Amino acid sequence: MPWGEFKDTAAERRLFQRRVVVMLMFVFLLMAGLVARMYQLQVVEHDIYTTLSDKNRVQVQSVPPPRGLVYDRNHELLAENRPVFSVTVVPERVGGMDATLEQLSGILDVSDEDLERFQRRLREPRRPFQEIPLRYDLTEDEIARLAVHRHELPGVEVEAELVRYYPHGELTAHALGFVGRINRKELQRIDPVNYAGTNYIGKSGVERFYEDVLHGKVGYQNVETNARGRTLRVLARENPVPGEDVQLHLDLRLQERAYKLLDGRRGAIVAIEPSTGGILALASVPGFDANKFVTGISVPDYRELSESKDKPLFNRALRGQYPPGSTLKPMLAIAALDSGAVTRDHSIWDPGYFELKTGGRPWRDWKRGGHGWVDLNLAMAQSCDVYFYKAAEEMGVDTIHSYLSRFGFGEDATLDVSGALSGLLPSPDWKRATRNKPWYPGDTINLGIGQGFMLSTPLQLATATALIANRGQWVEPRLLKDIEGDHPVEEFLPTETHEPLKLKDPSDWEFVAEAMEEVMQGARGTARAAGRGASYRMAGKSGTAQVFSLAEDEEYDADEVRERLRDHALFIGFAPVKNPQIAVAVIVENGGGGSSTAAPVARAMFDAWLLEFSETAEGALVSKTDSEKEVH
Repeated sequence: MPWGEFKDTAAERRLFQRRVVVMLMFVFLLMAGLVARMYQLQVVEHDIYTTLSDKNRVQVQSVPPPRGLVYDRNHELLAENRPVFSVTVVPERVGGMDATLEQLSGILDVSDEDLERFQRRLREPRRPFQEIPLRYDLTEDEIARLAVHRHELPGVEVEAELVRYYPHGELTAHALGFVGRINRKELQRIDPVNYAGTNYIGKSGVERFYEDVLHGKVGYQNVETNARGRTLRVLARENPVPGEDVQLHLDLRLQERAYKLLDGRRGAIVAIEPSTGGILALASVPGFDANKFVTGISVPDYRELSESKDKPLFNRALRGQYPPGSTLKPMLAIAALDSGAVTRDHSIWDPGYFELKTGGRPWRDWKRGGHGWVDLNLAMAQSCDVYFYKAAEEMGVDTIHSYLSRFGFGEDATLDVSGALSGLLPSPDWKRATRNKPWYPGDTINLGIGQGFMLSTPLQLATATALIANRGQWVEPRLLKDIEGDHPVEEFLPTETHEPLKLKDPSDWEFVAEAMEEVMQGARGTARAAGRGASYRMAGKSGTAQVFSLAEDEEYDADEVRERLRDHALFIGFAPVKNPQIAVAVIVENGGGGSSTAAPVARAMFDAWLLEFSETAEGALVSKTDSEKEVH
């Protein structure tokens, strides 16, 4: 046998021992490295990793503040908050969004509209780890079904939140406005810190104007979460500061009465307390249910509202711009007297028409045969157009424009009414700039009876009426009455800018007020039927605004004119004549005559405020010393 085939046992043993030593040294080095690393993690970098661990385990969450409540003048609740359960999704914690949404659709009744709204909000800029709502107002059965599958849906939660609710829905929608989800444009202008966690913001009306007051201050809480991001417990909490409660001048009873008086007819009623400027009622009919807009109105519901020919979303009281017609005559009478264009006993002959020059175009009076000899008092009582044609000619457009602007026409004279339009107070400069045409004498004649280019809103007419009731003392219309906190009301209202309208002869105010009283309760007043039998004295002026023009010799026949082409019926007034407690402006679209349609509505508003609600409505009780004789 050859020598190479014998084993060298000693050599193999030495080789094995060397290998074992190397392996032991390698294992030792690995163990030493592991111990060193453990020492570094557990001792040297302990604070660092403790902090990182807490960040995964403990999260800071914003706590939105409860929105302030809104009350009427008698502390009747107009806007409150109610808890609503919704299912929300945190995209950063969802593994597969499409699969999660598909699974949720199988558990809940998720409509295509809900999914479309969710996808739209998913694409919009938002704060990291902010929940995106998928479905609102879950039922108890839906919450239970979702709880069964909760472990399968990371990033999906059932959240309870306070959502705005309007107990009187349609009744207060145009006056209060409404809140809605914060959109992209609003997200760019709001304070991201104070609105962290807040999903709703005021969109219109009082809710928008007093957003800073109603919103409150955000709070925070530290919460412990598990690996799926679900909250286990609250470790610390800084409570949010609720928004301030707001009280309005609005009287819910009078607001409801205004809606009932319009009885579904298109129109608006504005009632103002002359002594304070407080808006007692602001009704626009038809209206809409503001609650539908809070969490997002459905496409069919919005289409129904927006495509309705009655325009329920249109706020006629603030944004409806109409020719004022003869309701402008009391203001024109003040202008004519103070400018010297006419005197109180100045009389003219009214043959039923007016001509700027003999044989020229005739401007007709509403009474085709004319009124005969009339002075200013009779011209007001019988609404003689010819008298005011001549007065307008004497004054000229510049004088008329100057006085009407001091009554608040052509501007938004309110303090806190969001969305009010300024109407149109025409002038030669305006016509030249907008129509590239000169101002003609005939334009002045039309302006003399509130027709032509002149446009005003019901709120402007009520404001001007309150100025007459106050005998020239300006009190800008406002909705805010009080804030239930330490903040003074004046802190949130713009500075008043209107000076009192002082006349050369202050008794002209009384003269015009008495002439307006003749309209309602005089033997020859155009609205005497509406004023008959009252236990108090009232003043007013009816008006009729043409919707379409007639030919020169054509007579108006309401029966032959389609309903939506009939004249608008208007009325302004205040009561009692001495120590006025309420000023009202009424418009009934396509209602026909102001005396027959709008005046009875105003009379009913007077009765409601002075006779029904006076014992409990603050500020509406007629003074025994100053006006007992006037009322009785």
